[in-house]
Amino acid sequence: MKNRLRELRTIKGWSQGELAEKLKVSRQTINAIETEKYDPSLPLAFKMARVFREPIERIFSPESE
Repeated sequence: MKNRLRELRTIKGWSQGELAEKLKVSRQTINAIETEKYDPSLPLAFKMARVFREPIERIFSPESE
């Protein structure tokens, strides 16, 4: 699944570790999501949407788009 996580995190000036703390996940999880090696669970995707104050659809999109 494609995502804008790295872009949104960079705009906020957060490191992967800082975002991981906010989401209560490991830095490795953030890295895996950013590099599209791992798709987050739905609850985690909702947490990300709240942290970035963006709809999920503006963070994640299917590979085919």
